[in-house]
Amino acid sequence: MKQTILFLALLLTGFAHAQSTIALKGNVVDENKKPVESATVFLSVLKDSTLVDYTITNGKGDFNLKVKKQNKPVFLKVSMLGYSDFVQHYPELIGDFDLSEIQVKTVTTNLDELVIVTDIPPIRIKKDTVEFNAASFKVRPDANVEELLKQLPGVEIDADKKITVNGKEVNQILVNGKPFFDEDGKIALQNLPSELINKVQISDTKTKKEEFTKRASSSNNVSINLTIDEDKNKGFFGKFMGGYGSDKRYESSAIANYFKGKQKISVLASSNNINASGFSMDEVFDNMGGGRGRSGSYGGGGGSGGGITQSNMVGINYADEFIEDLSTAGSYFFNSSDSENKNRATRINLLPSGEFTTFSNSQSKQSSETHNGNFSVEYKIDSTATIFVSPKLSKSHRTSRFTSDEYAVDQDGSRLNENRLQSFNTANGVNFSNQIRYSKNFGKQGQYFTVALSNQNSNDEGQNSTDSETVFFQDPSKNDFRKQFNTTRSTSDNYSLEFEYSQPIVDSLAVEFHLAYDWKNSVQDDRVFDFNDSTQGYDELNTDLTNYYQTQTRVVKPTTAIRISKSKFNLNLAPGLTITQFDVNAVYQTNDIAFSKEYVLPAMTAYMNYQFNKKQSFWGSYQYNTQLQQARAVLDYEDRTNPLNTIIGNPDLSPNKFHSTFLSFRNYDFASRSGYSVYGGGNYFDNQAVTSSVYDENRMRTTTYKELSGAYSYWIGGNWSKSHTIDEHKLRYGVDMRYTYGNSKGFTDGEQYRAKSSGLSPRIYFNWDYGDLISIMPSYSYTSNTTDYENYAVKAATNFSHRLQLQATAYWPENWVFGNDFGYTYNSNIAPGFKRDFYLWNTSLSYAFFDKQFTAKVKVYDLLNQNISTTRTIDPTSIIDAENTVLKRYVMFSLTYKIDQFGGKKTTNERPKRGNSGRIRIKSF
Repeated sequence: MKQTILFLALLLTGFAHAQSTIALKGNVVDENKKPVESATVFLSVLKDSTLVDYTITNGKGDFNLKVKKQNKPVFLKVSMLGYSDFVQHYPELIGDFDLSEIQVKTVTTNLDELVIVTDIPPIRIKKDTVEFNAASFKVRPDANVEELLKQLPGVEIDADKKITVNGKEVNQILVNGKPFFDEDGKIALQNLPSELINKVQISDTKTKKEEFTKRASSSNNVSINLTIDEDKNKGFFGKFMGGYGSDKRYESSAIANYFKGKQKISVLASSNNINASGFSMDEVFDNMGGGRGRSGSYGGGGGSGGGITQSNMVGINYADEFIEDLSTAGSYFFNSSDSENKNRATRINLLPSGEFTTFSNSQSKQSSETHNGNFSVEYKIDSTATIFVSPKLSKSHRTSRFTSDEYAVDQDGSRLNENRLQSFNTANGVNFSNQIRYSKNFGKQGQYFTVALSNQNSNDEGQNSTDSETVFFQDPSKNDFRKQFNTTRSTSDNYSLEFEYSQPIVDSLAVEFHLAYDWKNSVQDDRVFDFNDSTQGYDELNTDLTNYYQTQTRVVKPTTAIRISKSKFNLNLAPGLTITQFDVNAVYQTNDIAFSKEYVLPAMTAYMNYQFNKKQSFWGSYQYNTQLQQARAVLDYEDRTNPLNTIIGNPDLSPNKFHSTFLSFRNYDFASRSGYSVYGGGNYFDNQAVTSSVYDENRMRTTTYKELSGAYSYWIGGNWSKSHTIDEHKLRYGVDMRYTYGNSKGFTDGEQYRAKSSGLSPRIYFNWDYGDLISIMPSYSYTSNTTDYENYAVKAATNFSHRLQLQATAYWPENWVFGNDFGYTYNSNIAPGFKRDFYLWNTSLSYAFFDKQFTAKVKVYDLLNQNISTTRTIDPTSIIDAENTVLKRYVMFSLTYKIDQFGGKKTTNERPKRGNSGRIRIKSF
């Protein structure tokens, strides 16, 4: 009975909504009766220009705008850059209305720029840019830029903070055309107030060279540029947070920003022991991971794949234009971290004759300190020439302590070998890189010259003490006991010089000539000393484990490219040669070993994109790649560093040679706010160096390298999404699907194997915002992996996992926020002794007071105290089950203070109306 009443209530609600909705239809044409595609059609309230809803015209110029009945005066506007506006006023709208044909006239002007005071449309679709008017999209009064982006059609932000636009991944976020700390942009997303933003401009990512030469983008990624109005682009804003909880867990973070025109100064800092490796200020959970915000940190030295990490970070960013046409930007970061982890693993090693299993337990402690600084200067010499300089410097100090205990058994459970290891390592590294690029445009469109000089220099020095025992039960004469101290020194110096000249043949056809020279010299010097019982010191040089080798490569790469640029079509074909001199000189056991080869190999890069219309586009790329072997792989001597694996190089190896391709088709309709994309890609190896291992009766390996051809992999996938706006409520849902296949080849125990692996990963998601009160985001994903083996005793291995996630946030009552992040994960076929499934539930409750300047919050991580880290990895030669240390349940209390002051006025919790009035500039080209 309850279910029947609920069904009837939902039916009546839907019927009532259908009865209160009306449709506005029409067809937009120009003065020549040709349809105008992608014109913005929007309805606004006459009194204050508040946006009711919008749509855009399709390829035939038609539109169908469905809105709620309006009992107050409103106006309908049709707007398109390059055309006059059409405006129609209505005292009320209580029924469907067909405007039939709407004619807009082409705007012509001799002025370089025409300034019009008008009502700005919510969206404009230009040649290569989609521009959203931020004021047209309603968000909560205290929302950040991330919340604003979530309201834009076609934009998706998943739980890991990965942003996609119509299926394309966003790899660059700028503020007024400049990086905010870094082009990654995560700092801007989570810390810039949305009310600062005037426009959100989305376009394909371009390189510096492409921006200057006005070439079409060669990237399949997307860039987002956030523009700030001049009157708001001055002031101070920041956020400061501190929290402490059970089990001595704590977190703190702070960011302060000062904007004044083109000058921007930002300072940030963070410290915590809850595995947040950088800087993150998620509005609901702060730095607490689990679901949302797991990868939303910035400035860290990497994620915490296992263990518990305490990290500290402080950074400063500065950008300014001291004089006209001279832009500067720089940043400095200091990071430190201390982490601990315990790992246990079961590894099934697959062989043609059977298998054997390795059980291991290990503990590790790691510490690191890193300084990173970078600076960039761009100077526009005149309207046709620019020079760009970008040096970067980093310095690091690392220490690690590692202990492990492992043993291997055969299929009958008999022990084959065991190994115990204790080691302590310290290392110091310095890296410096720089790029200097000069670009010059000539008289013709597409005629330019660039020259670039870049360098990358690194020096890494370390010391390591090792105490190990390796016992072989089948042949005790091979037992290995080591107590050693070794020093390592690695240096690398890389210098590159590039020239490029582009000559247009006709308006749409150009030829590019590119010449690159690359010189690289690297040195690896490892010295090992055995412990001397007589002197109680490490003073006996072990010549069997000491080695030195120097690698030098000189590469000349001439390329001639053909570029076709049409309004809807771009094609770039760049065939060339790679001429390489590869020299390796080594010293092992006082013997000199030399390797020298010259290679002349083909090179090819090609990409194309085709814009069928405003909705549909195709992108494709192809590359023929060659890759030199590592120096160690081509040196003919025995490396016995690992007592369980002796490595012998193969001087007859050739470079790896492989083909890569990627294709994608995207279709997004802003009128219906729905779209899909499909993609596929793959790699094929003409030649590939693979390891070839032979095991003795103790399961000790001797490994060398051989060449194979015919290995390949490919992947296909797609996604579909749709969004609805019903009154003030928003609904989004979608599905993702990805399939991968790999055909791997190699050698193990003297026999060639083949492993055919396939994986399927579907995902569905649903986002529902009930006004400003509730946000619900459930999602489900399934991952399946199967590997079929040839010439193994094991014929196949399979694994699958389920992941269900629910994020729910309530913004009611006023000033209260109640957030929940619940996840369930199930892994199949985990080895005995490993837990297959677990729940992770994080919750947060906060209260804002003093005009929302302060926020008090209580958070609980892993409410059910079930968090674990178990994984199964299947590769061509083994199946590995592993478990690592994870954070367990804790409760934390925190206090956040926010300060916002723009244009000399302190903001309050009173939100300005998100109207549409403003000034737009129409540039004529």
